Amino acid sequence: MRVLTSPYVIVSTFFGIGYLPFVPGTFGSIAGVLLFFLMRDIRVYAAITAVILIAGFLTAGKTERALAKKDPSCVVIDEVAGMLLTLACVPPRIDFAVIAFFLFRLLDTVKPYPADRLQLLKGSAGIMVDDIIAAVYANVVLQVVMRLASVRGS
Repeated sequence: MRVLTSPYVIVSTFFGIGYLPFVPGTFGSIAGVLLFFLMRDIRVYAAITAVILIAGFLTAGKTERALAKKDPSCVVIDEVAGMLLTLACVPPRIDFAVIAFFLFRLLDTVKPYPADRLQLLKGSAGIMVDDIIAAVYANVVLQVVMRLASVRGS
Protein backbone atom coordinates (compact mmCIF):
# COMPACT_ATOMS: atom_id res chain seq x y z
CA MET A 1 0.00 0.00 0.00
CA ARG A 2 2.95 2.31 0.65
CA VAL A 3 3.85 2.28 -3.06
CA LEU A 4 0.36 3.50 -4.00
CA THR A 5 0.75 6.61 -1.85
CA SER A 6 4.24 7.60 -2.99
CA PRO A 7 4.46 11.03 -4.63
CA TYR A 8 5.49 9.67 -8.04
CA VAL A 9 2.53 7.26 -8.12
CA ILE A 10 0.15 10.03 -7.08
CA VAL A 11 1.46 12.24 -9.90
CA SER A 12 1.59 9.52 -12.57
CA THR A 13 -1.98 8.42 -11.77
CA PHE A 14 -2.94 12.08 -11.97
CA PHE A 15 -3.99 12.30 -8.35
CA GLY A 16 -5.76 8.97 -8.36
CA ILE A 17 -7.78 9.27 -11.58
CA GLY A 18 -5.89 6.23 -12.86
CA TYR A 19 -7.47 4.13 -10.12
CA LEU A 20 -11.00 4.56 -11.45
CA PRO A 21 -12.40 1.07 -11.99
CA PHE A 22 -12.86 1.18 -15.76
CA VAL A 23 -11.27 3.01 -18.74
CA PRO A 24 -8.79 5.03 -16.66
CA GLY A 25 -7.09 6.33 -19.83
CA THR A 26 -10.37 7.82 -20.98
CA PHE A 27 -10.81 9.54 -17.63
CA GLY A 28 -7.23 10.83 -17.85
CA SER A 29 -8.10 12.29 -21.26
CA ILE A 30 -11.24 13.89 -19.81
CA ALA A 31 -9.07 15.45 -17.09
CA GLY A 32 -6.91 16.95 -19.85
CA VAL A 33 -9.98 18.43 -21.54
CA LEU A 34 -11.16 19.92 -18.24
CA LEU A 35 -7.74 21.47 -17.67
CA PHE A 36 -7.90 22.91 -21.18
CA PHE A 37 -11.10 24.76 -20.36
CA LEU A 38 -9.76 25.98 -17.01
CA MET A 39 -6.71 27.68 -18.53
CA ARG A 40 -7.49 30.78 -20.56
CA ASP A 41 -4.02 32.33 -20.77
CA ILE A 42 -1.75 30.74 -23.41
CA ARG A 43 1.33 31.23 -21.21
CA VAL A 44 -0.30 29.40 -18.32
CA TYR A 45 -1.48 26.68 -20.72
CA ALA A 46 2.03 26.22 -22.11
CA ALA A 47 3.58 26.19 -18.65
CA ILE A 48 1.10 23.68 -17.20
CA THR A 49 1.42 21.46 -20.27
CA ALA A 50 5.22 21.53 -19.94
CA VAL A 51 5.03 20.73 -16.21
CA ILE A 52 2.70 17.78 -16.87
CA LEU A 53 4.97 16.46 -19.63
CA ILE A 54 8.05 16.74 -17.43
CA ALA A 55 6.21 15.21 -14.47
CA GLY A 56 5.11 12.34 -16.69
CA PHE A 57 8.65 11.62 -17.81
CA LEU A 58 9.89 11.82 -14.22
CA THR A 59 7.21 9.62 -12.63
CA ALA A 60 5.68 7.15 -15.11
CA GLY A 61 8.70 4.87 -15.32
CA LYS A 62 9.09 4.81 -11.54
CA THR A 63 5.47 3.75 -11.16
CA GLU A 64 5.97 1.11 -13.84
CA ARG A 65 8.96 -0.29 -11.94
CA ALA A 66 7.22 -0.11 -8.55
CA LEU A 67 4.19 -2.01 -9.85
CA ALA A 68 6.37 -4.39 -11.92
CA LYS A 69 4.07 -3.99 -14.91
CA LYS A 70 4.76 -2.55 -18.37
CA ASP A 71 2.71 0.63 -18.95
CA PRO A 72 0.23 0.03 -16.11
CA SER A 73 -3.28 1.27 -16.85
CA CYS A 74 -3.33 3.35 -13.67
CA VAL A 75 -0.65 5.65 -15.14
CA VAL A 76 -2.74 8.28 -16.92
CA ILE A 77 -0.51 11.34 -16.88
CA ASP A 78 0.39 10.42 -20.46
CA GLU A 79 -3.26 10.80 -21.49
CA VAL A 80 -3.57 14.12 -19.66
CA ALA A 81 -0.46 15.40 -21.44
CA GLY A 82 -1.67 13.98 -24.74
CA MET A 83 -5.00 15.79 -24.53
CA LEU A 84 -3.30 19.07 -23.65
CA LEU A 85 -1.01 18.69 -26.67
CA THR A 86 -3.94 17.73 -28.89
CA LEU A 87 -5.77 20.89 -27.83
CA ALA A 88 -2.77 23.22 -28.28
CA CYS A 89 -3.62 26.22 -30.48
CA VAL A 90 -7.31 25.30 -30.46
CA PRO A 91 -9.99 27.80 -29.45
CA PRO A 92 -11.89 26.83 -26.29
CA ARG A 93 -14.99 25.49 -28.04
CA ILE A 94 -16.91 22.40 -26.99
CA ASP A 95 -17.25 21.10 -30.56
CA PHE A 96 -13.50 21.24 -31.16
CA ALA A 97 -12.79 19.69 -27.74
CA VAL A 98 -15.14 16.78 -28.46
CA ILE A 99 -13.51 16.17 -31.86
CA ALA A 100 -10.06 16.43 -30.23
CA PHE A 101 -11.04 13.96 -27.52
CA PHE A 102 -12.24 11.31 -29.97
CA LEU A 103 -9.31 11.86 -32.35
CA PHE A 104 -6.77 11.51 -29.57
CA ARG A 105 -8.44 8.44 -28.05
CA LEU A 106 -8.63 6.78 -31.49
CA LEU A 107 -5.01 7.54 -32.36
CA ASP A 108 -3.80 6.57 -28.89
CA THR A 109 -5.54 3.22 -29.34
CA VAL A 110 -4.50 2.58 -32.96
CA LYS A 111 -0.93 3.81 -32.36
CA PRO A 112 0.07 4.87 -35.88
CA TYR A 113 3.73 4.75 -36.88
CA PRO A 114 6.07 5.52 -35.13
CA ALA A 115 3.98 5.40 -31.92
CA ASP A 116 3.57 1.63 -32.27
CA ARG A 117 7.34 1.14 -32.10
CA LEU A 118 8.12 3.86 -29.58
CA GLN A 119 5.72 2.43 -27.01
CA LEU A 120 8.16 -0.49 -26.75
CA LEU A 121 10.78 1.79 -25.19
CA LYS A 122 11.50 1.10 -21.56
CA GLY A 123 10.31 3.24 -18.69
CA SER A 124 8.76 6.66 -18.96
CA ALA A 125 9.67 7.09 -22.62
CA GLY A 126 7.64 4.02 -23.60
CA ILE A 127 4.66 5.31 -21.64
CA MET A 128 4.79 8.95 -22.70
CA VAL A 129 6.09 9.08 -26.27
CA ASP A 130 3.32 7.11 -27.99
CA ASP A 131 0.75 9.49 -26.48
CA ILE A 132 2.77 12.50 -27.60
CA ILE A 133 2.85 11.13 -31.17
CA ALA A 134 -0.90 10.43 -31.08
CA ALA A 135 -1.44 13.98 -29.80
CA VAL A 136 0.63 15.55 -32.58
CA TYR A 137 -1.27 13.57 -35.22
CA ALA A 138 -4.61 14.44 -33.60
CA ASN A 139 -3.67 18.12 -33.42
CA VAL A 140 -2.74 18.20 -37.12
CA VAL A 141 -6.07 16.62 -38.08
CA LEU A 142 -7.89 19.02 -35.77
CA GLN A 143 -6.14 22.02 -37.33
CA VAL A 144 -7.37 20.86 -40.76
CA VAL A 145 -10.90 20.38 -39.40
CA MET A 146 -10.86 23.88 -37.92
CA ARG A 147 -9.66 25.39 -41.21
CA LEU A 148 -12.38 23.55 -43.13
CA ALA A 149 -14.99 24.68 -40.60
CA SER A 150 -13.88 28.31 -41.00
CA VAL A 151 -13.99 28.06 -44.81
CA ARG A 152 -17.51 26.64 -44.72
CA GLY A 153 -18.55 29.27 -42.20
CA SER A 154 -17.41 32.17 -44.39
